[in-house]
Amino acid sequence: MRPLTEEETKSVFLKLSEYIGKNVEHLINRSDERYCFRLIKDRVYYISESLMKASTCISRDYLLHAGTCLGKFTKSGKFRLHITALDYLAQHALYKVWVKTSAEMSFLYGSHITKNGLARMTENTPQYAGVVVYSMSTDTPLGFGVAAQSTEHSQQLDPTGNVVLHQADVGEYLRGLEDDIF
Repeated sequence: MRPLTEEETKSVFLKLSEYIGKNVEHLINRSDERYCFRLIKDRVYYISESLMKASTCISRDYLLHAGTCLGKFTKSGKFRLHITALDYLAQHALYKVWVKTSAEMSFLYGSHITKNGLARMTENTPQYAGVVVYSMSTDTPLGFGVAAQSTEHSQQLDPTGNVVLHQADVGEYLRGLEDDIF
C-alpha cells in the first residue's frame, strides 16, 4: 500500500470531479476523521488514516483490500471508477437522473437510459457530464453514467434516443458473482 503519485492523484481527482465537482474537497476534509487515498495493486482505495495505520502491520503480499475501492488504473494509465464508489458519488453528486420503474431492470442489466425510461433529470445538466442514476420509486442510487444529451436537448429527443450512457450499476455485483461461480 502506497500513497498516490502526483500524476495519479490528478487523474483520480479529475475523474471524481466529473461526477461531484468541487465536492472532492469534502472527501478529504471530513469532520469525523481524516481520510486518504492509497494504491494497492493498481486499485485506488479511500481509507481512514486510523485504518491505514492499523493495516501497516500486514505485509504487502497478504494485504488484499483496505477501505473502499474507488476504482483502478488501466494498463494505459487511465483511471476507471468502480461501482463501489457509488456511495460517495451519490452523497456529493452535482447532476442526478431518475429512471422510471419500467426502465430500472434495463439499466441494471447494463443498457443505456433512453428518453422513454427517463423520469426526471437535474436542470442544466450539460452534455457529457457525469450523472448518478436513481430509482424513481425508492430514490436509491442504482449506478452512474454520462449524460449523452443536455437537459434542453433531451426534452426534444425522440423516445428511443439515449439520454444517459451506462458506466456502472449495482447489478455488476451479481453479474460479477455469476461469472465467478459459473
